[in-house]
Amino acid sequence: MKHIIYNENGDLESMDWQSGESLKPKAGQLKIEVKAFSLNRADLLQRKGKYPPPPGESKILGLECAGVVIEKGDDCENFNIGDKVMCLLAGGGYATEVVVNEDLCMNIPNQMDFASAAAIPESFLTAFQCLHTIAKIKSGDKVLIHAGGSGLGTAAIQLCKIFSAESIVTAGTEEKINFCKTLGASLGINYKNESFKEIIEENYGKNKIDIIMDVIGKPYVDDNIDVLKSDGRWLLIAFMGGARAENFPLFKLLAKRIQLTGTTLRARSLNYKARLINDFSKLALPAFTEGKIKPVIHDIYNYKNIIEATRTMENNQNIGKLVISFD
Repeated sequence: MKHIIYNENGDLESMDWQSGESLKPKAGQLKIEVKAFSLNRADLLQRKGKYPPPPGESKILGLECAGVVIEKGDDCENFNIGDKVMCLLAGGGYATEVVVNEDLCMNIPNQMDFASAAAIPESFLTAFQCLHTIAKIKSGDKVLIHAGGSGLGTAAIQLCKIFSAESIVTAGTEEKINFCKTLGASLGINYKNESFKEIIEENYGKNKIDIIMDVIGKPYVDDNIDVLKSDGRWLLIAFMGGARAENFPLFKLLAKRIQLTGTTLRARSLNYKARLINDFSKLALPAFTEGKIKPVIHDIYNYKNIIEATRTMENNQNIGKLVISFD
């Protein structure tokens, strides 16, 4: 197999393909010939030594892929050799093959290509976990999605639509805002020159947001609390703007009975992920086949251009996902 390596400093230019020993599936695992995989911001952190994989997981980058089942370990019952699948991974995706527990795999929807399928597992499952599993989204909810133009953001907008909820997004360019509106966002706010608190209050009034999906952290703490209604749900997924917020107004959190939940998906247990995938497969996956939602792909790169693709993500130039293809 071939997989991506990089130097101890995590320098972008050091990323390169290296040959290694072929993988062998254990009991309950499938071996997948990878046809495509997607990039995620977590990969950038891991390369810099800031987001190590959970104990026992592959140290190779990559949290999602799509490909073909080429070998089965003992006790695998749900898939057959030759099946086309997309997989949620805790690591190992930047490679020509992976081994993964079969409970973390899903059949690729009919008529969908590998590149599109590779853009689904991490972003859509994370968004589904936040909205459905944790926040208990319901019809009519107003959902504020920060970084609406990201892979996670574009997934969340579409999931809000199938749950009959309303999405409001923040993004850094008019291009991203306009694209989010084509996916179903009701309101877009350019955080570079507008206050999302002021714009939301102008359009909806005070204390009107039910759910916030927050990947920014520190600079948005006060305004997040102010726009949430009583019993609002605030989901902290990342902290691209900083991890330490000074003078956190706990009294406001208490007064509004706000539920602040920090959540990640990568380190969750196999059973948790399996239940999540089962729920997603029943409630959301059919919408792809029906054409109600779709993976949003900024660009598809040949595997030889992995550095170029990664640089695009580092520069925050993408709307939706960046996909690497071996075809």
